[in-house]
Amino acid sequence: MKKQSGFTLIELVVVMVILGILAAVALPKFVDMSTQARMAKMNGGLGSVKSAAALIHAQWLAAGSPTATAAGTTIKYEGGTLDVFSDMAYGYPNGTSIVTVAGLDSSYVASTSATSATVTDTTKTTCQFVYTAPTATGGAPTYTTSGISNTNC
Repeated sequence: MKKQSGFTLIELVVVMVILGILAAVALPKFVDMSTQARMAKMNGGLGSVKSAAALIHAQWLAAGSPTATAAGTTIKYEGGTLDVFSDMAYGYPNGTSIVTVAGLDSSYVASTSATSATVTDTTKTTCQFVYTAPTATGGAPTYTTSGISNTNC
């Protein structure tokens, strides 16, 4: 007699049921990845803004902490210069210039003013962070990150 090899119908059905159960358990994990990706992107942008502010502040300190009493004094950084009078606030980039200094690309939308910059994800406007320039000598910028969360992104 010839012996046939292969899978029985019951074995195939059992394997398909197991694969179905695994897919049902794993699918929700992959669906939520877009939110996690947006949060990671916004945290990356926030890190870039923080680094840029620290870099400019270090350059300002190295230049002797020039005051913003007259236009013309500049702070150089890789990619450009900032005018201490119009582009900075107490040794840090102001809200208008921080986006340029940080090098944020077109995947971010920035609403800026002289005192702050609200940086938003292009695909979900509630996913955002806010940079606020210092308002007094010796102050530091503040970063509001409440918009980077599972509910907002």
